[in-house]
Amino acid sequence: MSALPEFEIDKIAAIGGCSRLPLRCDASRLRAEVQALPDAMWETRAGRLGPHDAARAIFLRGYAPAEGRGKPVEDREALARVPYAHEIMRLLPAPPQRCLLALLPAGARVPAHCDNGPYFLRNIRIHVPVVTHERVFMYSDGRIYGMLPGEVWALNNSIWHAVWNADAVLPRIHLICDYSPTPDLLDLLGRAERGLGRIDAEIERGLLAGSPIDPALRH
Repeated sequence: MSALPEFEIDKIAAIGGCSRLPLRCDASRLRAEVQALPDAMWETRAGRLGPHDAARAIFLRGYAPAEGRGKPVEDREALARVPYAHEIMRLLPAPPQRCLLALLPAGARVPAHCDNGPYFLRNIRIHVPVVTHERVFMYSDGRIYGMLPGEVWALNNSIWHAVWNADAVLPRIHLICDYSPTPDLLDLLGRAERGLGRIDAEIERGLLAGSPIDPALRH
């Protein structure tokens, strides 16, 4: 089993809310590879629970926390079907931990939550958009982010974050990977673009409706 790093990461210092890394990938190649996966592979949450109830997932490496206790963090069978996704996973100068493809259906939300168990506090979460559009809103640290295909983003998942796919038809798919920190990865994060999120009260209300940080629930 992969050992956890021995220290917790100051993700505010390393990432902020979200930051865009100085890396690019071939968005068309990645999208074609993922869209060729059989529909049957998307039929479950792959063990992800709680805020991820609305999403579907395919684990490429490791397991969801609910299924992974006592299991090694190792490559899964699905990884062989997406060789370019495997290449992208190796773009980061650090050892990958859990990696998955996550599909959020049209109109669905991942409500606001924090990932603060030992595993999450000691790993960096990376998002690579696969299928997305302008009506997908990522919320982190009070700001709204739009992530485009071809880009590589670091998300601070240890603070309040959420996602809303506000389109009535189109899904959203991201490649999501966690990495154990290395000096090279921390250097890469130090060169990432920050301040790309925006404040949008209307989108924030729709995104956080019914969540633990919905202002309407505080009165």
